[in-house]
Amino acid sequence: MFELTEEQVSNFGMTFGVGAFMLYMLFIIGELAWKAKAGRTGTIVLFFVLSFGMLGFIAKSVIQKLWGI
Repeated sequence: MFELTEEQVSNFGMTFGVGAFMLYMLFIIGELAWKAKAGRTGTIVLFFVLSFGMLGFIAKSVIQKLWGI
């Protein structure tokens, strides 16, 4: 119908879909910090610890683009 290959659809999902999901997870972390009244230090710790996996995923994508993998 739209002349899209499976590779194009999966590439779109991996970039925009996962990116949108990561932004939503950051929103959830912020909401968690706000409801827990974590304060400045607690909020920084929550964002650092809970976002560490997302940072690895982003780093993997950047390395793949730079090295042409």
